Amino acid sequence: MQKSFLSPLDETEEKYYLEQLSQGSPEAKNILIERNMRLGAFIAKKYLSADESMEDLISIGTIGLIKAVSTFKVDKSSRLSSYASRCVENELLMYCRQKRCKYREVSLYEPIASDREGNQFTMADIVESPESELWERVLLKKNVGQLYALLPKVLNSREQYIICKRYGLYNTIPQTQREIAQTLGISRSYVSRIEKKSLLKLKSAFTGEV
Repeated sequence: MQKSFLSPLDETEEKYYLEQLSQGSPEAKNILIERNMRLGAFIAKKYLSADESMEDLISIGTIGLIKAVSTFKVDKSSRLSSYASRCVENELLMYCRQKRCKYREVSLYEPIASDREGNQFTMADIVESPESELWERVLLKKNVGQLYALLPKVLNSREQYIICKRYGLYNTIPQTQREIAQTLGISRSYVSRIEKKSLLKLKSAFTGEV
């Protein structure tokens, strides 16, 4: 499937088309989207399962690409591909939270394209982040995934509700202990005790799992 996609732009080409885009060129916008489709397909692959088609996932990822190209702010320290990967991931995560599709690991160093000389490059090459920063993000993402998996295993329904609302999990707006207390019809101090107890349970389980 990925072989049908155009190769990603190199840094010089990307700067050129971003400049054209800033001048209102619709052609530049289309090129920037098309030349990042391989990146979108790579990320979509993580959510591929028997219940999801690659075509549907790529379509969802393309929405993220369009948003990325439309909102990207040129910064000397970052590439569009870095920003686009986050936008695609966010779009797919929102879709999959609604559909509850399964996530699977895909190596950042899996070859996804070749240059004109036949040299293969990977997702890590395209994103072009400093190695330490890249792996910090990977580790953080892994830890967040483990945390979400632990919530229903370690906490009861009330504890899950309080932790999710307090820390804005699942893309919700964080709430104060007082706001949660009013919703549940209990005291703020009781919410505080449940929160502290829940965090200790999660910490204990998370440490044991890691």
